[in-house]
Amino acid sequence: MHRKKIKADDHANLMGEDQNAKGPYYGSLSQDPIEISELSKPSQATHVTQSTANVFSDGRTRIDFVLVWEADPQEQEGQNEETSAESEVPRWRRAVDVRKTWRKKFLNKLQAAGICIEKHVVQDEKKVVHYVLLNAPWSVLCYYAEDLRLRLPLQALPNQASNWSDRVAKRLAVPSLLHEEVPNLPLDYYTCHFKVNKLAWFLGSNEQDTFFSSTQRHRILYEILATTPYGHLKQGEVGVDRLLSENVFAAAFPLHEGPFALPADRLAPESLTERQVLFQYWARWRKWNRYQPLDHIRRYFGEKIALYFAWLGFYTGWLLPAAVVGTLVFIAGIFLMLSDIPAQEICESEDQYQMCPLCKECPQWQLSSICSMFKAGRLFDHGGTIFFSIFMSLWAVTFLEYWKRMNATLAHRWDCSDFEDIEERPRPQFTAMAPMTMENPITGAEEPYFPKQNRVKRVIAGLMIIIMMIAVVVMFLISIILYRAIVSILVSRSGNFLFVASASRIASLTGSVVNLIFILILSKIYIALAHFLTKWEMHQTQTKYEDAFTFKVFVFQFVNFYSSPIYIAFFKGRFVGYPGHYKTLLGIRNEDCGAGGCLIELAQELLVIMVGKQVINNVQEIVIPKLKGWWQKYKLRSKKRKSKEAQLGLAQQVPWESNYELLVCEGLFDEYLEMVLQFGFITIFVAACPLAPLFALLNNWVEIRLDAQKFVCEYRRPVAERAQGIGIWFYILEVITHLAVISNAFLIAFTSDFLPRLYYQYTRASDLQGYVNFTLAYAPKHFASQHNVTCRYRAYRDESGRYSLTYWNLLAIRLGFIIVFEHVVFFIARLIDLMVPDIPESLQIKVKRERYLAKQALAENKVLFERKEVRATSSTMQTAPKDWERGGTHENQEPTPLQTTTSTHTLAASPEAHPQHQFEPEAESP
Repeated sequence: MHRKKIKADDHANLMGEDQNAKGPYYGSLSQDPIEISELSKPSQATHVTQSTANVFSDGRTRIDFVLVWEADPQEQEGQNEETSAESEVPRWRRAVDVRKTWRKKFLNKLQAAGICIEKHVVQDEKKVVHYVLLNAPWSVLCYYAEDLRLRLPLQALPNQASNWSDRVAKRLAVPSLLHEEVPNLPLDYYTCHFKVNKLAWFLGSNEQDTFFSSTQRHRILYEILATTPYGHLKQGEVGVDRLLSENVFAAAFPLHEGPFALPADRLAPESLTERQVLFQYWARWRKWNRYQPLDHIRRYFGEKIALYFAWLGFYTGWLLPAAVVGTLVFIAGIFLMLSDIPAQEICESEDQYQMCPLCKECPQWQLSSICSMFKAGRLFDHGGTIFFSIFMSLWAVTFLEYWKRMNATLAHRWDCSDFEDIEERPRPQFTAMAPMTMENPITGAEEPYFPKQNRVKRVIAGLMIIIMMIAVVVMFLISIILYRAIVSILVSRSGNFLFVASASRIASLTGSVVNLIFILILSKIYIALAHFLTKWEMHQTQTKYEDAFTFKVFVFQFVNFYSSPIYIAFFKGRFVGYPGHYKTLLGIRNEDCGAGGCLIELAQELLVIMVGKQVINNVQEIVIPKLKGWWQKYKLRSKKRKSKEAQLGLAQQVPWESNYELLVCEGLFDEYLEMVLQFGFITIFVAACPLAPLFALLNNWVEIRLDAQKFVCEYRRPVAERAQGIGIWFYILEVITHLAVISNAFLIAFTSDFLPRLYYQYTRASDLQGYVNFTLAYAPKHFASQHNVTCRYRAYRDESGRYSLTYWNLLAIRLGFIIVFEHVVFFIARLIDLMVPDIPESLQIKVKRERYLAKQALAENKVLFERKEVRATSSTMQTAPKDWERGGTHENQEPTPLQTTTSTHTLAASPEAHPQHQFEPEAESP
């Protein structure tokens, strides 16, 4: 293996440095060909230092971002094959030349913007991998920190974060089983927006290497990369994202902070890197019963990822009481099943109830043959279902109210309470593509603008496509219904007694599996389509972009995942007809509920879709990243390469190579979508399956550690993003909560046997003796005369096939129950909303107190800064009075470091040069 490097730092940048100043200058990347010096064989000690630290070859300059591209050995940069003018250039060769041109222009633009560049080339016999290491100098960081309105600390505070169980344990003087001390706990700070001309006010401003955190440096570099043009602006030839999609670059990513695995000598906890702390105290499976170190996650990955894990942990904790109550309701169903009078009547009826055929060719059957299925239905259909439905509806409302409080606390602690309203800037892609600018009414700054009317037209066009895709889902649902009916007929004709007896169950179960396969395939197709539509709509901020994308996908996924359960719960068996007058769909008789009723079929459908999807997703999250990671490493490591590394003594990879072998982080959308769909299953249809919260709880315990391992160990480090909350997902959860109340009311009223049993108890017999005969109607006389047999079917009809008085009485009771149920639950939910404030009172007091203290800190810092300026001025005047009298300095006098630094900052990004950056005296705490 051959390693080469080229450096392009220390050039004339925004610091105003002269190219003839002291220090090496390596030239511009615009030179063609680029001079690449052969990397000499390093010593073992030097290589180990460079392999474990994210620095340039000089051992000091930090690596803020890495760009990577791959090429064949014959297509290295600077090797241009000459072709005659008459010969036609192949299409692939033209594409390679275009990519080279774009890449060169892009890197030259970065260099002109002040970015320091060092290039490394790794070559073997199969491919050449180019690594471009990027560093933002101090002046560039200061300019973009002010432009991006980054918040930086004024004063440090102790971190006082705690969990409710810790507080309870302290009051009871017992150890907390969920709490664990995590080393290097981040501090809290008073912060305000960064201003270059107020640099000395900020904490640690004299330490240029550590003043900006690694996540802030990554955000600045990504902003530069995303807005740098390399071609025609009207054609969208702007930014690294477009270059990645055009395969100009293979990857663009910040580096992880060293390896995640602990060294063999087992360092002290305080000396671990941030990544090692997260792996040791968060991503390991044995930490399943510990609180997540949210402040550490936020410091390493940013607020957006930290808020996802905070919400997931909060949701998982709230699932525990729901799972306990649901399990108790299920156990109660077991005891009720064993003593159920109607179930005993069916099992002991033998030949008493001869039922009508389920299809034209199907034989008649005895009601006693469904004894086991009827008993199984009683596991989910009993009085406890009413209680559990009300409980889960109120649980969902209370969960969301307390998440509001949790979200407000975290947003305050992490300093992002006003992010969406004030701080959030336009998306880099929007900035590059917007046709005009307009003044922001809040900040007063000129921002890129896209006409609202044009966006509305594009949104409407996107909605038409969504409606078309929903129609496709409905078509697939109808095909599943026909599939069940056809399979049921074919199995009934098979002649096998076991198959004939279980025909409806076989058709229902296989239909659920086929439906799950259709769901997963359509999901993949639509998500790719939604990405394209959302980009086309030109949303200004990242929050609006993600909200629009989320809305599109969720509307489709809601129909995709919930259409089949909704059909079973509310439509199946409602339009069957009666013997001699059966209704059909496309010539096939409409489906009727199975022997145990539609509620047990709904429970089966929920378990297949929800649990099956969870199992498939978890297997994918475990297996697919492993396979992708193995394939990525296999492509980048050949036997020849390994042997040459061993010969050179390079046993340890440099960090940019090891990070390139990791997988691309694809964001949080799929994680949120999986959890929100799960939330819908355990609330909208909970009346049919009280065990759903238990399965969700078990899945989420696994999900938290799987996601943690992916982010810490298997994914490249994502660019840290700020966020104020979980976005539109919260409003989707609120909609699901309201739908759950309505859905459970209709489930209990029309799908469950609860109200018919209650009606029979109050009008006929309190012990339910004779209830089975009460629910069965006789076939019409003309049907009996045609088939020479009298049979029964489940319905409230008279012998002529018309609805009986009992049917109309039950319909009135059912509608009345729905109205009462909804009003009672919504009333209690409203009371909970009023009783639980969105922002805790303690937090409101804390915000006011900290704003007062922050203003005091600003005033104190201002006084100290003015005193330092007065002392520095008086000291300079005493040392060189003659020079001051002449209005200049001594020609041999060197300026002090403080004076040089202050002057440089003013030149680099002064507010006079950029009038929109005026100091704002407000300060907020995290």
